Amino acid sequence: MNQLAIRCVLMRGGTSKGLYFHERDLPAPGPRRDALLLRLMGSPDVLQIDGLGGSRPITSKVAVIAPSGRTDADVEYTFAQVEVDGDRVHHAGNCGNISSGVGPFAVDEGLVAVTEPVTRVRIHNTNTDAIIVADVPVENGAAKVDGDFAIAGVPGTGAEIAMNWKGTVGAKTGALLPSGHAADTITLDDGTVVRATLCDAANPFVWVRAADVGVDEHGTAADVTGDARLMRALAEVREHAAVAMGLSPDRAAYRRSPSDLPLVAVVAPPHDYTSLHGREVRAADLDLRVHVIFMNRLHESVPGTGSVCLAAASRIPGSVVHDVTRDPAAGRLLIGHPSGVTPARAVAHPVAEHPYVAFDDLGFSRTARRLMDCQAYYPERTLDGIE
Repeated sequence: MNQLAIRCVLMRGGTSKGLYFHERDLPAPGPRRDALLLRLMGSPDVLQIDGLGGSRPITSKVAVIAPSGRTDADVEYTFAQVEVDGDRVHHAGNCGNISSGVGPFAVDEGLVAVTEPVTRVRIHNTNTDAIIVADVPVENGAAKVDGDFAIAGVPGTGAEIAMNWKGTVGAKTGALLPSGHAADTITLDDGTVVRATLCDAANPFVWVRAADVGVDEHGTAADVTGDARLMRALAEVREHAAVAMGLSPDRAAYRRSPSDLPLVAVVAPPHDYTSLHGREVRAADLDLRVHVIFMNRLHESVPGTGSVCLAAASRIPGSVVHDVTRDPAAGRLLIGHPSGVTPARAVAHPVAEHPYVAFDDLGFSRTARRLMDCQAYYPERTLDGIE
């Protein structure tokens, strides 16, 4: 029939959805693997109509999983972000939401010894060379799905998967504050001065206050999405931040070879707003608001890695995030985003050396659900001529 097949699992992890593979079933990392993932997703095509992607960055993701030979990990996990209307596969950073499905996948695929009612899965993320710990609820030898834990952006409730990310501080740059400062001043080409916090926990992020880039702090998701001037300004902020964080030698080099990292987000103090689903969100129910720019568009909720990094930054005195957070001393951060409110955990204590804060707990909880265990098909000529 002129097609080949490969086994995969379609899974929702948090507020994302993607294809989960055993590493043994895929080509080795490189052009052949990337070409296969693009073809399976149906990219490049804005609708991904001829593939398994869902036409949005949050539904065009991949997890590649294998047993680990490390003493501090049970499984190896590599994340891949497949462009929707482009022809690139990105491997620079991790995805927190897709990460939440790795533990259940490992349990259900027999990659770890199962204990009930909770199986702890130690995950080595190869993108960031960091360890994530997932506590997966288990029932009758399989990852439990039913539960009463809800997350904004996902209908209904599910079993709570607690994720500990404190081992990801400095994952890409080696430091929580790679510039050495709680806040930096960035001057844009038009003279606009932006105060930014460059923070690396789970993934490197740049946090800027809404007012500094001309965003109404009471603005809606539509205000952010439709503001071309804002998107250009945030793209320039990313260039400056990439250099300051040691991720690129200079702005010109970053423009020539753009990276997913650092991600950039706009933060604001808590206030009432209407979610993308038409629900009213009260200021009293959140600690701050955030709009994350992901793959050059507004993220519909908050990336899992974003909630980790945001929670970490909220505990750093003098940071942009700390300044807008309602209760920066609490053990939990309630994050208001376009789809609603998502909690993250951050328990910190002061230390004498830079960055003057250390974490006892840093993470979040998510739900995940296996949607399909299947054979994915692709034309047999997909990899012809690709070395």
